[in-house]
Amino acid sequence: MDKSTKITNQNITIGIIGMGRIGNVHYKNLMRIPNVTVKYICDLVATEEWTTKYKAADHIVTDYHDVLADSEVEAVLICVPTDLHPQITMEAAEAGKDIFCEKPVGFDDHDILKALDTVKRCGVKFEVGFNRRFDKNFRRIVDHRINGDIGDEQILKITSRDPEPPSLDYINHSGGIFMDMTIHDFDMARYITDAEVDQVYVTGNVLVDPKIGSAGDIDTAIINLSFKNGMMGVIDNSRQAVYGYDQRIELFGSKGMAHADNVVDSTTTYSGEKDVSGDKPMFFFLQRYIDAYRDEIESFLDAVRGNHEIECTFEDGIKAIRLAQAAKKSLETGQPATVADI
Repeated sequence: MDKSTKITNQNITIGIIGMGRIGNVHYKNLMRIPNVTVKYICDLVATEEWTTKYKAADHIVTDYHDVLADSEVEAVLICVPTDLHPQITMEAAEAGKDIFCEKPVGFDDHDILKALDTVKRCGVKFEVGFNRRFDKNFRRIVDHRINGDIGDEQILKITSRDPEPPSLDYINHSGGIFMDMTIHDFDMARYITDAEVDQVYVTGNVLVDPKIGSAGDIDTAIINLSFKNGMMGVIDNSRQAVYGYDQRIELFGSKGMAHADNVVDSTTTYSGEKDVSGDKPMFFFLQRYIDAYRDEIESFLDAVRGNHEIECTFEDGIKAIRLAQAAKKSLETGQPATVADI
């Protein structure tokens, strides 16, 4: 669509299903975006006090079926626990709602593929919440690739380290480090390079918290990627970087290299007789990616209006899961694992 004919003032009526941490992020961002009506806030633990907390919403409900039954609701944001994503996706699609669903799209392959078929059959729009695609720094790397500045892609490096490990309860329900944490990096590997991964080889260990190992997971990993076009990649993950949220990407090729560094609290440095110092990286993802979260929702709304295609599709979500599954298999076997098709 030509920019001169882009629809910007069409109001979209939204329902948010699930008001945990990420649901609240999306609610706050929707308050910053024009031409959006949040008609429903839905969560099992909603109380009367929520009418004040979420005063912009017309209705506070505990049953998501109330949201789907309202013909005025054009789109829903699914922000519930991962194991509920496929079922609510199918019901929302059957109700004719366009869907924004947080990552990952599910845990069970059968349920995920059934939800994909339902979305396709119903003809609704579906976007996966991989917010890092919308970070302006990472998008500049993609711009350089598209402009030909990188040349033939040869090496991708992704560093992704959290400032502190999550709670043990979270670990027990996360699906494991590859499905919970590295899945963002798997999606970025595909997005940054516009290439598909053929094989994954993983080394991992428990180096941060023994309790994570007792829960059957690891907290530190090096993931080697072999792409179908011959390029190579590496992802390094840690559940604890004591200096802050460490998020860096580098794409190297025959003509040059593009690198996105950490975002710090300020660009101010101090230079003295004994040292030169600057600020640490921002502490966590809610600071580091707050604008990216807003931009991904704006992109979804524009897709609902028909201004462009969905930027992160259901298929993208499944391909990231396939990489996570291959990584888990490689860790268990100690051998490279081939990435399965959708």
